[in-house]
Amino acid sequence: MRVQRAGERYRGGHGAGIETRHAFSFSGYYDPENVRFGSLVACNEERLAPGAGFAEHPHRDLEIVTWVVEGELTHEDSAGHRTVVRPGDVQRLSAGGGVRHSERNEGREPLTFVQMWLAPAAGFTSAGAGAEPAYEVVRGPAGPEPYALERADAALGVWRPAAGEATELPVAPWVYAHVVRGEVELARETLTAGDAARITGARGERARALTDAELLVWAMRAEPSYG
Repeated sequence: MRVQRAGERYRGGHGAGIETRHAFSFSGYYDPENVRFGSLVACNEERLAPGAGFAEHPHRDLEIVTWVVEGELTHEDSAGHRTVVRPGDVQRLSAGGGVRHSERNEGREPLTFVQMWLAPAAGFTSAGAGAEPAYEVVRGPAGPEPYALERADAALGVWRPAAGEATELPVAPWVYAHVVRGEVELARETLTAGDAARITGARGERARALTDAELLVWAMRAEPSYG
């Protein structure tokens, strides 16, 4: 298990009112030892001031999953979708062979969200079966079942424990656990907001909430494919 502390993230962000904290090599930051983990190639904490945002830009061969922490995210794409994503919603944009989108904070309050990019599994690149873009928002997913990302052979679990609660992490070749809020103990390490653990060959490690918390957990089972 490797722990990346919040303060170890690369700080980026281009444009007024934008602050980004990258977990992996991204844009102008490159570390050959920190390019991806499993199929996860980006995990960005984004902070947008009211009126700030990312103008329309393209993506291809990516599964883009967004989790809003606070505020409201207005999303538009070239496939005709325009939605407002709020805390507790899972947004997924499958770029397929190519899609353009924009993301803005059109509200009056600051916006914070976590955006995660996964490379598609074999057969779901733009040259394969998953060429067409796809989009959905799951409003307030509930229950123990994780959100399955078929095109990447991955699943996202959201754990919101009260202080003292414990759970077992998934059994998978790659497990990535990101603390959104609160404090969580994992393998004798205390993780706080913005910290993340990367576990290779996970065998059901046990996590315990030290305070009320929120944890995003990816279980990834396939090597990524790049077309």
